Amino acid sequence: MKKSLFAVVSSLTVLSTALAGCGGQQAATPPAEQGGNNSETPAPSSSKPQVLRINLHSEPPTGDPGLAEDTTSGAIILATFDGLTRIGADDKPELSGAESYEVSDDLMTYTFKIRDQKWSNGDPVTAHDYEFAWKRALDPKTASNYAYQLYYIKNGEKANKGEVSLDEVGVKALDDKTLEVQLENPTPFFLELTAFRTYFPVNPKVVQENEKWAAEAATHVGNGPFKMESWDHKNKMVLVKNENYWDADSVKLERIEFTMVEDENTELSMFENGELDWAGSPMSALPTDAIPALKDSGRMHVKPIAGTYWYKFNTEKEPFNNVKIRKAFAYSIDRQSIIDNITQAEQLPAMGAVPPSMALKEGGYFKDNDVETAKKLLQEGMQELGITSLPPITLSYNTSEAHAKIAAAIQDQWRKNLGVEVKLENKEWAVYLEDLHQGNYQVGRMGWLGDFNDPINFLELYKDKYGGNNDTFWEHPDFKAKLNESALESDPEKRKQILAEAEAILMDEMPIAPIYFYTQSWVQNESVKGVQMTGLGDVDWKWAYIE
Repeated sequence: MKKSLFAVVSSLTVLSTALAGCGGQQAATPPAEQGGNNSETPAPSSSKPQVLRINLHSEPPTGDPGLAEDTTSGAIILATFDGLTRIGADDKPELSGAESYEVSDDLMTYTFKIRDQKWSNGDPVTAHDYEFAWKRALDPKTASNYAYQLYYIKNGEKANKGEVSLDEVGVKALDDKTLEVQLENPTPFFLELTAFRTYFPVNPKVVQENEKWAAEAATHVGNGPFKMESWDHKNKMVLVKNENYWDADSVKLERIEFTMVEDENTELSMFENGELDWAGSPMSALPTDAIPALKDSGRMHVKPIAGTYWYKFNTEKEPFNNVKIRKAFAYSIDRQSIIDNITQAEQLPAMGAVPPSMALKEGGYFKDNDVETAKKLLQEGMQELGITSLPPITLSYNTSEAHAKIAAAIQDQWRKNLGVEVKLENKEWAVYLEDLHQGNYQVGRMGWLGDFNDPINFLELYKDKYGGNNDTFWEHPDFKAKLNESALESDPEKRKQILAEAEAILMDEMPIAPIYFYTQSWVQNESVKGVQMTGLGDVDWKWAYIE
């Protein structure tokens, strides 16, 4: 999922194994007994108000699962919607909106039985709502940057590119309770995909009546554990328990109150003063200056997640249309010093795109802080471009204390190591994200936390030049061919080797400069229990409660 840790992009540790049903149209065993039984949540003390207070580092760009592409929107959507499956406490998908499913012998057709459930406005949720949502996200008119997550469905990619009609997409409601899905190829992680927001249903009547339905609390309708009570933009949002949720008995919180404060020091002060129950990841970040003391006190929680913090190069703008210059800038970054002196939360230097939990090559593809090679490549690249000096270069990032410090450190490293002067530019998240998509940048900060448990999720971002989350405008025929080949390979080890060859191409071309592999760090009121922090970097408050 394109996820910045504060507002981001998407969105993974590959900790879980995907469910695969038995062949022969047999009913599959539910992943966990039932969605509501996954987390044995004890009844909270009646004396404690079941209210959780959290800060969002930035305004959620949307509450629409078909359009969301960042972690802030994603967390709100996961709280207010429910997919066919939901990731449980063991990081594995469990049945949720579906009560059962069957899979064909060739693993190409899934048939889901939709459980009895309602939308937050009281309308029944049907199989038709899933079909509508998936085809809506694939519709080119919707312009969903996450449409490619539906390319695993038969004709999904062709429909999104306008080559076939949406009627030919392999998802069909056979009746109100039965959803049939045909895939392009066997997809072992498909039940993880159905737990991802692009696969969530939407209420067709609500969507068709008001195109801005997901931008205001009064018109926002979901089928999840919570519903939106209020949304005071850029100030506060309140979610309350959804009495119409099918598994409402498992939901103990009555309210989640979100403030929207960009300054991490202010957020931490609010936590220390008892105004918040949580500070830091995954909805924000801890102030970097406070991390040593929080670590020493033993109060800071740290969790590795499957995510990569990287800089993107706009490969259509000089000088980053030259691969050697891209490599020079990437190689001359001292990642370990950034981790030691700025982030300080047990991150690992990234010398590849795919995080350690699903690494394709041990040790990565290049050396950290390889200044001598970088200097050589810079001179060769400039000669190839026929220039004796670089054009003005700007490094862009979205507003955040940590992003600013990292950018300033790398700016200094490029000055010292390459003799290059770089201007820094920060923007509010939604504006920044749109500028990246439109190519209005030269070098831009971004992060990616996996949406599901497979390295393809980190590589497929760069398959198509104009892919929704590419932003670099880089494309390579050999890279694309390797990804296509991997989709047809059923042997896991052979597939892993194909993907490793694809990652090698990506790192040799260097449209991105990986910097470090994410961890999440936070402090919390220890009376808060049951908050699910997944290995993919997502947060689910369905089972949370105040002890």
